[in-house]
Amino acid sequence: MAAPKVFVTRALPENSLRLIQDFCSTEVWPSETPPSRAEMFTRTRGVEGLLSLLTDAVDAGLIAAAPALKVISNCAVGVDNVDLAAATSRKIPVGNTPDVLTGATADMAFALLLAAARRLVEGVAYVRAGKWRTWNLQLLLGADLEGATLGIIGFGRIGKAVAKRAQGFGLKVLFCDPSAQPEWGATPADLETLLREADFVSLHVPLTSDTAHLINADALGKMKSNAILVNTSRGPIIDHQALYEALRAGRIGAAALDVTEPEPLGVDSPLLQLDNCIVLPHLGSASKRTREQMAMLAAKNLLAGLRGERLPHCVNPEVYDGEG
Repeated sequence: MAAPKVFVTRALPENSLRLIQDFCSTEVWPSETPPSRAEMFTRTRGVEGLLSLLTDAVDAGLIAAAPALKVISNCAVGVDNVDLAAATSRKIPVGNTPDVLTGATADMAFALLLAAARRLVEGVAYVRAGKWRTWNLQLLLGADLEGATLGIIGFGRIGKAVAKRAQGFGLKVLFCDPSAQPEWGATPADLETLLREADFVSLHVPLTSDTAHLINADALGKMKSNAILVNTSRGPIIDHQALYEALRAGRIGAAALDVTEPEPLGVDSPLLQLDNCIVLPHLGSASKRTREQMAMLAAKNLLAGLRGERLPHCVNPEVYDGEG
C-alpha cells in the first residue's frame, strides 16, 4: 500500500518530522517564508494530509482544489487561517495544538507587561546611544505592578495562566469573558468597566468576526491615559491606526505587541517610530521545548487523521458525528 502523501508548509523539529516521514510520502516547503497562494494550490492538489502554520491561508478554494485531502493539522492554537466550515462540509478534521504553549505564551504576555511598565526597551536604547552619564532620580520612570489592576480580555487557558502569574506580583485582576468562571482571584467585569479600571490590559481572545478590531478608537478612549495594552493573541484584535493615534497623543501610556496586522509588520509602520510601543516578531510560544511539543502534537494530529482515527485535538469534532 502506497504511503499517504502530505505537504508540510515549513521545516519542523527533527523528531516530529521523522515521525511523519516514517509513515508518509512527505514534501516539506524548503523556504523560511511561507509558500505563495499559487504554491499552496500546487503542493496540496494531490495530498491526503496538510500540516500548516498560522501564516498559511487554508481557505475554501484551497480545500476544494485538494480532492484527496483527509486531514488538516494546524501547528498553532488559533485556526483563524483555516476555513473550518469548508473543511467540516468535506468531513475533514482540523487539528490544533492547545495546552502545550499555554505557559510559554503567558510568560511572554507578562514579559511584555513588565518590559512596557518598566520601560526596558527604552533603557536599552538609552545605554546603547551613549546617553548614560550618571544615576538619575527621574530617569525613565515606569509603572509599579503591586497594587495595580490588570484587565484580562479572554479568560481561557492562557488568560487564566496570566492571572495565575499576576498573583505573585500583587495585582488585582479583572477579566472579561462571559463563558468563563473566576479563577486565581480574578473578578468578572464587563468590557467597559475593565477598560476603564485597568492599569494594564492583556488580550487573550481568538480572532473571530466578533473580536476583529475589538480594541478600536472607542475602546482605547475608555482606557486610562497611563494604561498599558499587551497583545499576545492575534494582531487584528487591535485597530492599529487607532492604536497609533492613541499612543502618539498620549491617550494611553504604552503598548506591547507580540502580534500585529499584518505580519510581518512593515518597517515603515508608524508604530515602530514610537518609544512607547514595543513590537516583537510573534514569539509567544517561542521556547525550544514548547515549539517542539507543538510540532509533535501537530504531527500526531496529522497521522491520526491519515489513519482514520480521531485527532488528539480536533477543533471541528462534528465531523465525527454519527460514528461509533
